[in-house]
Amino acid sequence: MEDLIRKILTEKIKDSSIAVEGGEAKYTVKVVSDIFKDKTVIERHKIIYAALDSYIKSGEIHALTIKSLTIDESNNT
Repeated sequence: MEDLIRKILTEKIKDSSIAVEGGEAKYTVKVVSDIFKDKTVIERHKIIYAALDSYIKSGEIHALTIKSLTIDESNNT
């Protein structure tokens, strides 16, 4: 499932760096992309939730922890 999540997010969020960890329907994703520039945390999370919506609704993803950063934010952490 980690590979599938990574594949979906990579396809939906172009020019991004994606890290996925987890198992047993509980995952942590870190997405770094400039698509998040000028977006609130909620707007950023909505982008990720929308990409994974069918897997969340089906229960294949039960819990999702999200870290969403721009490239500049990632370089400063």
